[in-house]
Amino acid sequence: MPALDRRDGSGRLPENIVHFGRLLRGAGLPIGTDRILQALRAVDAVGIADRTALHAALAAVFVDRREQQALFDQAFALFWRDPKLLQRVLERLLAGARAGGALKTGPEPMRRLAEALGGDSGEQRQQGERSEIQASLTWSDQERFQHRDFESMSAEELAAAQAAVARMRLGLEQLRTRRFRPDPHGRRPDPRATLRASLRGGRDHIQLRYRSCRSRPPTVVILCDISGSMSQYARIFLHFAHALTAQRKDVHTLLFGTRLTDVTRLLRTRDPDAALAGIGAKVSDWSGGTRIGQALGEFNRRHARRLLSQGAVILLMTDGLDRDNGAGIEREVRRLRRQARRLIWLNPLLRYQGFEARAAGIRALLPHVDDFRPMHNLRSLEQLAAALAGQAEVSEDFDALRHFARRR
Repeated sequence: MPALDRRDGSGRLPENIVHFGRLLRGAGLPIGTDRILQALRAVDAVGIADRTALHAALAAVFVDRREQQALFDQAFALFWRDPKLLQRVLERLLAGARAGGALKTGPEPMRRLAEALGGDSGEQRQQGERSEIQASLTWSDQERFQHRDFESMSAEELAAAQAAVARMRLGLEQLRTRRFRPDPHGRRPDPRATLRASLRGGRDHIQLRYRSCRSRPPTVVILCDISGSMSQYARIFLHFAHALTAQRKDVHTLLFGTRLTDVTRLLRTRDPDAALAGIGAKVSDWSGGTRIGQALGEFNRRHARRLLSQGAVILLMTDGLDRDNGAGIEREVRRLRRQARRLIWLNPLLRYQGFEARAAGIRALLPHVDDFRPMHNLRSLEQLAAALAGQAEVSEDFDALRHFARRR
């Protein structure tokens, strides 16, 4: 890599860019070593004489989505304006905590940035000067925490949400099978058991034995979209899938973006962090594009016969925004629905009150699903768990949305 322009006289520009990338990562942006190297090359190309050009170059590297732009703008303005701003922001947070009042740091991006700045500054302090604040529920009470969107959570709140998901007890609605089991309270006589009992007890008195149908939990198949617009929600939902896999045997998880990847064995690892680290190493299309029709078609050809033979419940986690403009989705989802007992669609976009089924992928999926639910906070995950246990009704607006999709 060519030498960087160091006209600032400090010769520490690469180090500052590395710290800036770590700050953004601490605030929730998906930034790895590859992004840092790209940022160094971008700054080398544009130089540092023009602040606007520097801002544009770093934004082109670090910002993937429109929702991340506000956080990046705030971080850039703070970090490159005052090198000692980290300490001042932390002191303001500590002063607010000591005063006993609610800490107000502006909108959600600024709050996440303030936490990242505070964590960075705390690591640089001496051990004797270190101050700790228990802030699990500092920003909101338990009710607000349950309804906070995963996209707007701080790093600490995301960790708390992941721990809450791991503690969930996830029951599944039982399915009746054609097999029977002995049951003294059953209504169906059991001729074989009755005959065996009569041989042991003599012919003078024959006591009827009864049986009832066996029941079992259904197989659960999870199809999770890991494209750029779904990455934050997919990470939390994978913790939900890990918890479900730990409590039930017949749970299969496949991820799709531009290709389909089976991660069922990785999610059977007891440690959720180790499981997600293994998934990150195996999946190569995380935060890329989405080809929903192609992924569903591959699942129907390669996995459906093996996984859907006994009335499985399918959890389809996607926002329906398709790179191929909905090509092939309706055909494949119709075929998928015929082989499943129930198809539940989880969509983070449903959190918006003005949501309408206008995208081609959404219109293709809606007529063929049995339930349509949001998936953006802890409350929605609890409602999903209740739906899997047969304790929740279909969402209220689902029929209207499906009618709208069919009409268009």
